[in-house]
Amino acid sequence: MRLRGGLLGLTIWVAGALSGAADPVADAEAAARALISAGDALVAAQSAEDRVTALAETVRAYETGLAALRDGLRRAAIREQVLETRLEAERDRLARLLGALQTISRTPAPLFLIHPAGPLGSARAAMTLAEVMPGFEAEAARLKADLDELRLIRETQEGATAILRSGLEGAQEARVDLSRAISEREVLPPNRVDNAMLEALIESSDTLDAFATGLGGIDAPAPPGGFATADRNLPLPVTGTVLRAFGATDQAGIARPGWVIATQPRALVTLPVAASVRYAGPLLDYGNVIVVEPEPGYLLLVAGLAETYVQAGDVLGQGAPLGLMGGDAATDSGLGSGQTRRETLYMEVRQDGTPADPGRWFGSNEE
Repeated sequence: MRLRGGLLGLTIWVAGALSGAADPVADAEAAARALISAGDALVAAQSAEDRVTALAETVRAYETGLAALRDGLRRAAIREQVLETRLEAERDRLARLLGALQTISRTPAPLFLIHPAGPLGSARAAMTLAEVMPGFEAEAARLKADLDELRLIRETQEGATAILRSGLEGAQEARVDLSRAISEREVLPPNRVDNAMLEALIESSDTLDAFATGLGGIDAPAPPGGFATADRNLPLPVTGTVLRAFGATDQAGIARPGWVIATQPRALVTLPVAASVRYAGPLLDYGNVIVVEPEPGYLLLVAGLAETYVQAGDVLGQGAPLGLMGGDAATDSGLGSGQTRRETLYMEVRQDGTPADPGRWFGSNEE
């Protein structure tokens, strides 16, 4: 598997380049373990469903590792800027310090004993020099440490860029394999949804709220249950961070009753909890929308996907792939900077028809 060794090497890179930055290291280690586990599951897969599950785990492991790497690159770039700014601000003083040290190092030892004021002046000069030398040496040591750190950061950034490029290629291959495996499944989950009623609801709904409310009147497979007691333990449906929280306003001054999650182009969206699919497809101006029912009285909605893998009536387990975000991961990688253009996924939870704060059920990495 393309990035198995790369992610293991990534943990070493992050630890060496960013001493004390524990989060990227822990994330990279977890991703490396997950990638190895997914690779083993892929080899052992006996059915199409097993292969889909293993490939979905593979894609998520890639994305977690790449997110850790981007975080490491971002922190390294910030540290590099701090060091460069400090060195530039102290350029003149450091130049004088280096000049003094070089002059002292070139002066023959016997000349230190000669002073215009005679032996007493020589003794006083020696005492003065003895007092200032520790300060010179400390400044020189700090300067050397800064320059060594700057060199290490630049060298490791080059290696990290190569790992990032390889990881992006590997993740894209895994996404293609996943899409192919899903399309080749011979046995799909049962579909017991009244499609005529669903189409009529789509035609009559002019807002997302009206559509979500109307779904309650359409029969669907019984949901698995277990959502109500999740208590902030559920993972986000996509690798990313919460850009806007429940009820927060965007730049246009619009407040939405859900979370806006920033993620990478072509990121895999998975089901955070076992649920039955109530709707999957385009809706209004939200792009592709997927609405699932994890428990009677609850709906989980995600919007903004470019591709969907599920259909209304599917009953799926936790971690099942739902679809992919848009964008072009190959050309929008942020190589060398740790930055990249982001996609956004909108997630909303409804309890008895009323929007509720997803923070009651999901953990978040808020920006």
